[in-house]
Amino acid sequence: MSSKPGVLEPLRVRIRRFQFIVGLGFLSLVLGAMLSVSLMVRLKEGVGALPSDFLRLVVTVVLQDLWVLAVLPALCYVGSRIVPLRPWSTALGAAATGGFFVVALSFVSDGGDALTEGWGLASALRLGTFVGGALLSAQAIRVGRTAAERGSSVAQVKSVARQSEYDEFLKAAEADGARMEQRDQAAAAAAAAPAASPATPEGQDSPPGEAPKTPAA
Repeated sequence: MSSKPGVLEPLRVRIRRFQFIVGLGFLSLVLGAMLSVSLMVRLKEGVGALPSDFLRLVVTVVLQDLWVLAVLPALCYVGSRIVPLRPWSTALGAAATGGFFVVALSFVSDGGDALTEGWGLASALRLGTFVGGALLSAQAIRVGRTAAERGSSVAQVKSVARQSEYDEFLKAAEADGARMEQRDQAAAAAAAAPAASPATPEGQDSPPGEAPKTPAA
């Protein structure tokens, strides 16, 4: 019974990693769609004023695929600063997740025509943006992991320095406590000593040079 948790733990780690990758791709698609719609509305006149159809198509495809070109690399960088991610599996998995949702939405809105239309320049551009976004995401994960490791090493150095300072402060406090204890012990010993010398015993002769005091006749 005790060996089952250890056997199932790698499977649980893979499931959690898969869920994280799928969530990363879906979140990048949602945020990228919001950003793309906002930019396309603001840049509609500028895009329409471009001199050639090829430039208009390129700009339109780039604006529509900002989720994989900009949002996904940014999320991968932030995620790699928190969780140790694998560059290629995370980047390709998240990009594939977003691409699957894009195809599914196109199929729902346009029906089977979205899947049966011929290969064209727009499709080639979309494939290029997908590959470029995956490359940017993998690079962002590498940069994020490097920054996270650098930050961890700096934090460890600071922790060691603070620990040494605390040890020195503790030693100084212990030394001050020991000196105060010795001072208190010395003061207590001095207070316990006799305050004056003992009186002269009865019947002892007076010291020489002193005349005996006798009452006058």
